[in-house]
Amino acid sequence: MRTAAVLWFILVGTVGRAEAQRECRPPDTSNEAKALATLGVPLAFGPVDAPHTARPGEIRLGVEGVYIPRLDEATRTPTICRPGKGPEDTNLLFALPRPRLAVGLPGGLLLEGSWVPPVRVNDVKANLGAVALSRGFGLGRSSAVLGLRLHATFGQVNAPITCNDAALADPVSECFDGTRSDDRYIPDTYGAETSLGWSLAGGRVRPYLGGGVNLLRPRFQVHFVNRFGDLDDTRVIVNLTRGVVFGGLGWFAPSGFGVSGEIYAAPADAVTGRVAVRYALR
Repeated sequence: MRTAAVLWFILVGTVGRAEAQRECRPPDTSNEAKALATLGVPLAFGPVDAPHTARPGEIRLGVEGVYIPRLDEATRTPTICRPGKGPEDTNLLFALPRPRLAVGLPGGLLLEGSWVPPVRVNDVKANLGAVALSRGFGLGRSSAVLGLRLHATFGQVNAPITCNDAALADPVSECFDGTRSDDRYIPDTYGAETSLGWSLAGGRVRPYLGGGVNLLRPRFQVHFVNRFGDLDDTRVIVNLTRGVVFGGLGWFAPSGFGVSGEIYAAPADAVTGRVAVRYALR
């Protein structure tokens, strides 16, 4: 009898946990999808550079700063997954710094990589990686270069998005007197793009224009325990396809130092700006 009772409690506990885990798949028109699509714009691994034919062994180190668009209160308010809840706290950071490394491969290919280490800033801990592979093709005797590029962003961001300290102290909020949430945002994005660049001022100034398609596969995992001890671990799943356009300008000194800026937009969602500083080691 004692063994049967133990098995019964284990079974009931397992069923209860399975019921607590809920998946929500909001439509593309929902506020949840709009918010995730907007946040995906700055986190996409944009080029921030004019296309060029890489030399084998070339190495460039750099740091990029990208502006994170703010979401208005209406967009931050869930419409499908948690109807009736107040706005989520997504406006935690104004910008995100991202180190970059580019290495020239045989065949004119350029491999780029980036990693944002898990250092908590303003309650946000981002552990994000990104890679890209590109190839530039010279167009005849002109200075114009056509670029083809594949890129991917992956990793996760942890932050109290669902229930922050202000919501915990608000008597009319469902977060009231609970535990600050530790939510996880996974901004997986895969894209392909093409761009056209050319040289001015003897090759030191390089403007460029481009566009492409991004496949967004963001996931948002709620982790909040309310004042009654109940866990909300709702998982929000969204799959989106977005067209993007971008343009920028770079300046490069003979010493190998360079500065570039870029405007990057998904017209259906948001516009962001990027600035990068680079130094060519080889």
